[in-house]
Amino acid sequence: MARALIVSISGVSDRTLADVDTFRGQLADRGVPASFLVAPRLAGGYRLDRDPGTVEWLTGQRDRGDAIVLHGFDEAATKARRGEFAALPAHEANLRLTAADRTLEHLGLRTRLFAAPRWNVSEGTITVLPRNGFRLLAGLNGITDLVRGQTVRARVLGIGEGFLTEPWWCRTLVLSAERTARRAGVVRVAVAARHLRRSGPRQAMLDAIDLALMHSCIPSVYRWRPLPALSDAA
Repeated sequence: MARALIVSISGVSDRTLADVDTFRGQLADRGVPASFLVAPRLAGGYRLDRDPGTVEWLTGQRDRGDAIVLHGFDEAATKARRGEFAALPAHEANLRLTAADRTLEHLGLRTRLFAAPRWNVSEGTITVLPRNGFRLLAGLNGITDLVRGQTVRARVLGIGEGFLTEPWWCRTLVLSAERTARRAGVVRVAVAARHLRRSGPRQAMLDAIDLALMHSCIPSVYRWRPLPALSDAA
């Protein structure tokens, strides 16, 4: 997975869809796909199953080659400044994963990929992910194939959702992305959708993407590739 570029967007809803769609168009102009981190429920009472417009849009993006990644259930924090799955024991993680998975399946957006809110996952969550059929975990510091038990080390560089949004951090993100790309690494940039309406964070994301492309990073999405033997059998 050397020299790869993965762009992810979280928090897509009817409130942010216009900004996300514009940004997605800018990615398309560059030949870059997107990975959408989707949760059934968001803060403020939002429920994806009551937002058919966003469901239809996400379905269309997936059909065009973008990825859908389960991103928690309802943004609940188990501790201050901790993500929903950061400290959950296996039993509680299993309940939330099951509920979220069923909702996405009902909406036609089921996925076998998982990224926890704020990117942090407990050991209990890691234990139950494969039991619930998940094959890939996108974590803060790497991408883990849950079937093979292999991890590609690559840290997320993000804006919002646990990451800062100040101008100095946006500059740091761009510089870090370029440094990773120069070293033929995996550039993972992530943005919370609500920040795309601001020119600074949006431009920082585009600058990081452009630099990664300049250094020959190959645009990709979060995906799990089946074992060759399984592909042959199919």
